[in-house]
Amino acid sequence: MWSSAWRCAAHGDVLPYQPPWQPSAGAVDELRKSSRVPVWLPWPLPPGWLVTGFAEAGDDRSGGRASVVALGGPSVTSGPADLLVIAEEPGVGLGAAFAGLDGPDPGEGFDSGPPNAKIDVLGHPSALWCVNGAADRAVYAGEAMGNWLWTIAWPAEAGCLIALLQLSLRDLREHDLDLPFGAFSPRLAD
Repeated sequence: MWSSAWRCAAHGDVLPYQPPWQPSAGAVDELRKSSRVPVWLPWPLPPGWLVTGFAEAGDDRSGGRASVVALGGPSVTSGPADLLVIAEEPGVGLGAAFAGLDGPDPGEGFDSGPPNAKIDVLGHPSALWCVNGAADRAVYAGEAMGNWLWTIAWPAEAGCLIALLQLSLRDLREHDLDLPFGAFSPRLAD
């Protein structure tokens, strides 16, 4: 009754999802200041891809405990694709929410077999496993630097980009990059 925590009827106390930021250098600066987790960005970006927004979960007391970088570009089939790269502390649940899952994490046994993809994180390979999320998207989850690492792609066919492009992640908190910005991603409003 006397708690100032954000409360969800289904999940109890949760960290609030803050209003997403439009893609801009100012948004990167704000995210750098507040984030307690890595702000992962594939760098260099795949050809034709742009940064399309940022978001985080957390509050003024604890800082950003989950970060989201949105990207947009051409899919391997025809048409555009969207990609969210999420870093979060275990139990936050933002990646799972974007994936279309009910719980806060990927779930029991998601990593029981060999990884479905590998992604370079600060020069080291990090394993990712497919997670059964909503049917309209491809979801991969793994761990990097003690935090969950999620990549979520729309449409579902665009998920093969994670394995094919051999993405290399950089932490925007530690790199001042000249980022190409595109139109704001509607995926951040989901």
